Amino acid sequence: MRTEQQIQSKINELTLQKRSLESRLAPLPGGSPQREPLNAQLTRLEDMLLMLEWVLDAPAGKYHA
Repeated sequence: MRTEQQIQSKINELTLQKRSLESRLAPLPGGSPQREPLNAQLTRLEDMLLMLEWVLDAPAGKYHA
């Protein structure tokens, strides 16, 4: 099991990667073929960030009460 500090560190690392991808996407024109793989990476990073944030802020209680 990862500690809260390790999870937060990974969130920070992924956030930096996300910013880097966004800066690489910004100058590309809308129809550029280079956008598709970068957008796919960005979506994957966003999903990973959401999962890690959920782990840090895990809901309390039972889903099926």
